[in-house]
Amino acid sequence: MSKLLTDQDWDLLIRRIGNQKCTPFLGAGACYGVLPLGGDIAKQWASKYEYPLEDPSNLIAVSQFLALKYSDSMFPKELIVDMFKESKSPDFSDPLEPHRMLAELELPVYVTTNYDDFMFQALAHRHRDPKRVLCQWNGAARNYVTDNPTILEKDPEFRPTVANPIVFHLHGHVPVAESLVLTEDDYMDFLVNIAATPDLIPGRVARALTGTSLLFIGYRITDWNFRVLLRSFERFMEKSVKQLHVAVMLLPPGLQATEQKAQEYLTKYYENIDVRVYWGTAKEFLKELKERRARSANAGD
Repeated sequence: MSKLLTDQDWDLLIRRIGNQKCTPFLGAGACYGVLPLGGDIAKQWASKYEYPLEDPSNLIAVSQFLALKYSDSMFPKELIVDMFKESKSPDFSDPLEPHRMLAELELPVYVTTNYDDFMFQALAHRHRDPKRVLCQWNGAARNYVTDNPTILEKDPEFRPTVANPIVFHLHGHVPVAESLVLTEDDYMDFLVNIAATPDLIPGRVARALTGTSLLFIGYRITDWNFRVLLRSFERFMEKSVKQLHVAVMLLPPGLQATEQKAQEYLTKYYENIDVRVYWGTAKEFLKELKERRARSANAGD
């Protein structure tokens, strides 16, 4: 696992994108500069609500503390919803805005662990007709989908295309606060339910997982939700272990000097999955991808 992708990695990724054989996964880093990162939210809550432990930047742990302190699992989720109500959308007219650049890849399936609607908006901004699909990992999400059926409930034969892509919200969506995977209990329940009920991953999404290169954007090496993400999809990715998968990541503060050790750790942790890592921001990666695709297209001419 190298610090930067090789030219061969880039060429293969560009080929997969051109053949619509790539599936992006969006993490919080894709929204950097528009929404606060989870660690920053956690620190704010930890200070305000007197979190007693030594990991105040751990949003999952701090959220669990708030749920227990107030004996109300919805309390931290409602805080997230309130925060999103006050936030603005990214500037999709900016050619270097990450969601816009992802929309320009012209792929049929996008997966996000973020609670926001930015990928959906970016696709619509590119004059595409995206379809939102919510993972029904708990009863609240199932009830919401029953009352507000997605395209997959309305038309089981629907096939996502470049013109009509799916945006699959794996960890919930802000308008449905109960659907958010946020606390430690939520993540445990999510893993158990995903393992027990494979159909929670719709067939159209499952086929994208088994037959495409996965592109993880906006995660950190130590993110618990990234570990849960890979563990959730382990059974899909094992079938396609020979495929190129790419994770665009930032090292946590303080680990820059021990980058090699961090890389070795990631390699060992995910030793059964062939994941190449690009160390950098979502914007840096997508800008380089855009430039390389343009050069590749020109070379093809």
